[in-house]
Amino acid sequence: MSGCPFAGNNYQLNKLTLEDEKDDKSQEGINKASKGGLVYGDYLQLNKILNAQELQSEKKGNKIHDEHLFIVTHQAYELWFKQILWEMDSVRVIFQNGHVRDERNMLKVITRMNRISMILKLLVEQFSVLETMTALDFFDFRYYLSPASGFQSLQFRLLENKIGVPQSLRVPYNRRHYRDNFKGQDYELLLKSEQEPTLLQLVEAWLERTPGLDAEGFDFWGQFEVNVLKGLEEEFALVQAKPESEEKDDLLSEFHKQKDVLLSLFDEKRHEHLLSKGERRLSYKALKGALMIYFYREEPRFQVPFQLLTSLMDIDVLMTKWRYNHVCMVHRMIGSKAGTGGSSGYQYLRSTVSDRYKVFVDLFNLSTFLVPRHWIPKMNPTIHKFLYTAEYCDSSYFSSDDSD
Repeated sequence: MSGCPFAGNNYQLNKLTLEDEKDDKSQEGINKASKGGLVYGDYLQLNKILNAQELQSEKKGNKIHDEHLFIVTHQAYELWFKQILWEMDSVRVIFQNGHVRDERNMLKVITRMNRISMILKLLVEQFSVLETMTALDFFDFRYYLSPASGFQSLQFRLLENKIGVPQSLRVPYNRRHYRDNFKGQDYELLLKSEQEPTLLQLVEAWLERTPGLDAEGFDFWGQFEVNVLKGLEEEFALVQAKPESEEKDDLLSEFHKQKDVLLSLFDEKRHEHLLSKGERRLSYKALKGALMIYFYREEPRFQVPFQLLTSLMDIDVLMTKWRYNHVCMVHRMIGSKAGTGGSSGYQYLRSTVSDRYKVFVDLFNLSTFLVPRHWIPKMNPTIHKFLYTAEYCDSSYFSSDDSD
């Protein structure tokens, strides 16, 4: 019996006749490139990109196969960092120029921030490609890399600055300021990025303009405080009405903890103290705005702002995952050895995986202050109408200028 599934059957592969070829719609195009002009390789400058992998091991006469993977992967990281910076700079311009006041521009902001998130997801997963290389494979060419180091990635340091990593919370690099590891134009670019408005600062100013915060209007904060105090009194009464028992003692203990947490929200001095210590990042008024958007996120005018706050947290999460994956990979590859740039390697990188590098930590902490829905202030007709409709022609809230 033949192994061919078509053996013994009269299967025939019909060839296209000349007449059929004439009727083939898939072949009706024309080859414009044959007439000259810009072609794919020139447009992408592939000659430069594909010839930019210079193996140090090969230059030293000992070509190591996996160094090529190492270079390509890191070059891919840098290209994506460039795209992230491109998107983030455009978002910062929209905020800086006041175009964000026009809600029509918020779609651009959301789209570009989500694009950054998608790129970061890709970068987090990209470590799995590098991890196909064993520690011994890396050891074969690691010596040739010194004193080059991933810490010297200018674009990643720029990204940290532009998103808003506080300079005061940075982990020193070998007991020195991170900028001391850069020279010339790179040093100046980093210094300039530190002096520009960060995404955190721009979002903060935007949140401070949240409609409904002013005392003479809806006064969300004043009403919210009244409702919280009333709700706590009612909860305390319910617990007190229970018969004496161990369960009641536990409930009272939990109640007092929750009461302290909620009442701390209305202590502006405490907030300023935490802000000075770096434990909070947003101004008191901006925090109020963020919480208001969080509570009223179903209102049409707050739906897109809520999506923006969510995307900012997504970026923080993905940046943290990227750092963590980097730490794990380094630990796997070099153990506790010093880094090629002279740092303590794994120990240094591990110290950067913390909330001190999480920029929008206040947005994560909003969940700490969740309350029953009936504690949330009911909107008056004026603010409800404002949040229900987006009046693009309202010059008091929007900018009529176009943005990129």
